[in-house]
Amino acid sequence: MRGKVEYPSGGGSAASSTVTSSHAPSDHESMDPIVRLLRILPYGFLRPPRTRLKIPSVLSTLPSPMTVYALVLLTYFAVVSGFVYDVIVEPPGIGSTQDRATGAVRPVVFLPGRVNGQYIIEGLSSGFMFVLGGVGIVMMDVALDRKHARSVRVSLASFGISAIVLAYVMSMLFIRIKIPAYLR
Repeated sequence: MRGKVEYPSGGGSAASSTVTSSHAPSDHESMDPIVRLLRILPYGFLRPPRTRLKIPSVLSTLPSPMTVYALVLLTYFAVVSGFVYDVIVEPPGIGSTQDRATGAVRPVVFLPGRVNGQYIIEGLSSGFMFVLGGVGIVMMDVALDRKHARSVRVSLASFGISAIVLAYVMSMLFIRIKIPAYLR
């Protein structure tokens, strides 16, 4: 036993959903017969089941804003440090090079000359500098809140500015180590 089929145009049949020349066809009224058939055919004999779903009690309470911020910051760190690249390519943690004068093997943290390659420690240190700059911006934003004491606001602002300056200087140093002729 089938119920009455409701068409997107509100009419009872396909003939009543024709488009007149006075207005353009909307999203619901398509001139393409395949789109019309795909909208009508499955819903003519399929009905959604009656379900009584309850949200689990664990999911009914929202996490605190600090938890969400920590998860976003951790995800940002993983993305900018090249975690996906490290998992797929599996580069070494650090590299090594032989000193021409003494013949000794020295560890190398940055993979020089290759922009599209990195060692694991290089990615983690660069990601940490980016996160440090972001935390500095957040600290400067918190320092603008008037409900904190003046000494707390000054210390937050000074930490934020210091973190941003340190992150910028170290990131530029990393880029100059990675690409020696960059911006010169």
